[in-house]
Amino acid sequence: MSFFIDNWMLLLVALSSGAMLMWPALASGGGGGAAGVTPAEVVQLMNREKAVVVDIGGADEFAAGHVVGAKHLPLGELEAKLTGAVKNKATPVVLVCASGMRSKRAVAIAKKLGYENARSLNGGMGAWRAANLPVEK
Repeated sequence: MSFFIDNWMLLLVALSSGAMLMWPALASGGGGGAAGVTPAEVVQLMNREKAVVVDIGGADEFAAGHVVGAKHLPLGELEAKLTGAVKNKATPVVLVCASGMRSKRAVAIAKKLGYENARSLNGGMGAWRAANLPVEK
C-alpha cells in the first residue's frame, strides 16, 4: 500500500496515458460495429460489392475533387434524396466529406433510412488523397 501512496503521481500518469490510448476505440463505439472504413477498404467495397460512394460535401468541395464515380448529395439534402440516389438499401454506401467528421453524421442519417451497410470514409478526402487514389474533378 505504501507503494501506491509514495508513487501516486506515477500511477496517475500511467492511468491517464492508458485512458488516452483507449479513447479512439471508446469514442467509435468500441470498434465492433464501427462505421468507418479506410480508403483501401472503400476500393475493395467498390470493386467487390459494387458500393456506392456518396460525397456529402458542399458544391465547392465536390468541384474541387471527389472519389471517381461518387454521387453528390450535400448533407442537408441527404435525408430527402438518398433513397432516390441509392434504391437498393442492401447496397454498401460509403459516405465521404472533406475530413470524415460530417460523414459520420451522415451514416446515422443513412442508417435511420434503412441503409444498414452505410459507412464513413475515415479521414475523408484528405485520407483518400494521402493514399494516392484517383480524384475526379
